[in-house]
Amino acid sequence: MQRVARALMIAGALVLGLAVVVRMMFGGGRRLDDRSTAPTIADAAIEVVATLDYPPGNIAVSHDGRVFLTLHPDGAPPVKVVELVDGRPEPYPNAAFQRDDDSSIPSFQTTLSLRIDRQNRLWVLDHANFGQGQPRILAFDLATNELVHQYDFPSDVAGLLSMLNDFQVSPAGDRIYIAEASPIARTPAIVTYNVNTRESRRLLDSHPSVLPEDYLLRVEGRDMVILGVYALRIGVDSIALDRRGDWLYYGPVNGDRMYRIATRDLDDATLTVEALGDRVEDFGPKPLSDGLTTDDAGNVIITAPEHDAVMALGPDRALTTWAKTPRFRWPDGLGFGPDGWLYVTCSALQHVVFRSNAHMRGHAPYHVFRFQPGTSAVPGH
Repeated sequence: MQRVARALMIAGALVLGLAVVVRMMFGGGRRLDDRSTAPTIADAAIEVVATLDYPPGNIAVSHDGRVFLTLHPDGAPPVKVVELVDGRPEPYPNAAFQRDDDSSIPSFQTTLSLRIDRQNRLWVLDHANFGQGQPRILAFDLATNELVHQYDFPSDVAGLLSMLNDFQVSPAGDRIYIAEASPIARTPAIVTYNVNTRESRRLLDSHPSVLPEDYLLRVEGRDMVILGVYALRIGVDSIALDRRGDWLYYGPVNGDRMYRIATRDLDDATLTVEALGDRVEDFGPKPLSDGLTTDDAGNVIITAPEHDAVMALGPDRALTTWAKTPRFRWPDGLGFGPDGWLYVTCSALQHVVFRSNAHMRGHAPYHVFRFQPGTSAVPGH
């Protein structure tokens, strides 16, 4: 018995020592300075759109005011894509599509991002549990709610441990630009998809502009360190097109710079890897970020989870703060709707990621908000 006890003590000490080493190597990081300022939008002007039992992911609002959401997959929701009907989430396009246990019909696996294009199609991106299933993108005609397009990404574009996280659709609806965040393999990239030719490409793979930096994300007092030893560092996630579709703006979650590249360069298959990388431009500062969108005035609008804020990087490349409130628990997705409303999902991931179901339930409800920033934009993005 003494030998067994001694062996157990040695094993415990080894495990503890390994945890300390992992924490020292992978669990630390720098803190980024607070780049938020006093908000221009009063808290009282921010409206609650929906109160939910499960945390929302991303959002898309149609030109006629229909509101679509993903429920964040880290929250293990029973339904994956919903439409808000009278403020209540209803499965979209139907209940059968929410089940991924029947291979005879198309269905959602792990959905996080969705967008509405100017052709009135709802696009839904499915990373399929980090590439363990079949990553794909689907489009639904909002006039009929029927599936009208499906593309399965090949493994050399989105393979095992990939994460097709967020995306944008060109104004013509023929090109899609995707942030492959790769939080596990840590080989992030930009993925492009040509809707007409049904071809996808993996670009800027592990380019410095898509890689996370050594910043430690802290939200509501919690350092985002997995199991207390492994810091959550996510590459390119935030992604947006300017309203003409000429520039793609993007940045890593754990990064302090916003980058951009001309879409004509991303679409040019003749450019070498080196030549394409040289076309990337450091556009300006940003906070540690999640969601991204743009408006007609040339602002790049950014959610800042560390500061409960929605900020904007203007054409002058300076940051301002539009809205900032404790009600914004991890502001996540952004989407313009009609009449100048900007919608914001708050996923409260500090109470979701690597938390128990009881903890997540104890911090419900979760919310969708909206406010009018005073700028215009085509709905859907």
